[in-house]
Amino acid sequence: MKKLVSLLAAVCIGMTAMAVEPSESIRQMASNYYAYPYPANPLPALTATPKGYTPVHIEHYGRHGSRWHIGRNAYLKPIQLLEPAEKAGALTPRGKELLAQLREIEVKSRGRDGELTDVGAAQHRGIAQRMYANFPEVFADSARVDARSTVVIRCILSMDNELQELKAANPALRITSDASRADMHYMNFTDTDTVAQQAADKGEEEYKKFAATKSYHGDYLSKLVSDPAVRDSIKSSSLFHYLFNIAANAQSHTDQVAPYDIFSEREIRERWEANNASWHLRMGNEARTDGLAPYSQRRLLNNFIESADTALAGGKPGANLRFGHEVVVLPLVVLMELDDYGKEYNDFETLADQWRNYEIFPMASNVQMIFYRGKKASDPVLVKVLLNEREVRLPVKASSAGYPYYRWDDVKSYYQKKLERVPLY
Repeated sequence: MKKLVSLLAAVCIGMTAMAVEPSESIRQMASNYYAYPYPANPLPALTATPKGYTPVHIEHYGRHGSRWHIGRNAYLKPIQLLEPAEKAGALTPRGKELLAQLREIEVKSRGRDGELTDVGAAQHRGIAQRMYANFPEVFADSARVDARSTVVIRCILSMDNELQELKAANPALRITSDASRADMHYMNFTDTDTVAQQAADKGEEEYKKFAATKSYHGDYLSKLVSDPAVRDSIKSSSLFHYLFNIAANAQSHTDQVAPYDIFSEREIRERWEANNASWHLRMGNEARTDGLAPYSQRRLLNNFIESADTALAGGKPGANLRFGHEVVVLPLVVLMELDDYGKEYNDFETLADQWRNYEIFPMASNVQMIFYRGKKASDPVLVKVLLNEREVRLPVKASSAGYPYYRWDDVKSYYQKKLERVPLY
């Protein structure tokens, strides 16, 4: 009887732990699995439009919304790694519960490889609603909206959800959309870009040494497997990787509970620190890579400039919307030097206190350049930039209207000069 009571108590403790909602800081340490923080968190307040000015155009690039994991192993591997312990009768009550949960998730994931979730669709609908509400003049009357997506279905559906909301808000909008390989040279990050790849390769060995100091895998396993001998036979670091990603991406679903209770705060933190450093090495600005990594998005930034100038010359309100991936958003933000994200950081040990990847590229992350015209023809065109709907600083002097408004000619000149460092093709 005592054994039965103890077993039931252990199961209840495990179930209670699973039911605890992870804190916002834990959610953030999911890195690129972090779900878009709005409207769950208070939305950033926007500065009033300068007197005498009107928003007339938007250039935008957005990541797809929350998705299922990519690759069957993401769901199958953790099950396979735990099954030997199950056969040996060595799973704890929490281990049994977790394995059952993993099997349920795996069944639901079948045929959904990398696809947009219901949460992801809602994220983009909300972004479109707020974009329309914040800048109604851009979408007035029969304004033109041109939307482009990478050829990946989750990006196409993200685009579709935003366009549906805009069309519902104003049926008169003239909307065109496309998803073509013809646009991939500026819409999607590619490892065949030798500038970006060679830059990342330079710091790989130093990164590996840093990551090795982050012993974030091991302690968790005792909560799942009771027999030390069986624990020793399991590839602990591999299982940690899969289980952590399952927990991290639970926030991309409405019906998944994140099993964060099996990890210590140290394990979660150190795992993120290593991940954060890896992203910075491959896409941030640091001496190890000669500051070249973010230039993978030089074609996209150039496209922003040319598209904006074309639209402004036309004199009609409208927007150019692009939908793709976090591996584009992150280096684009660094290349544009938004806030301090483009500063040079070279110390892996202190990086987490200075540069945090989750602030840049959560699911549905986006960069919006908003352009403003004055009443007089002589008034300079102004621009402000939103990163995930939050106003950010640009690397030039603010206009006479004050931050966050900048003269477009100043911003354009700065970026064009910067882009001279690396050939576009």
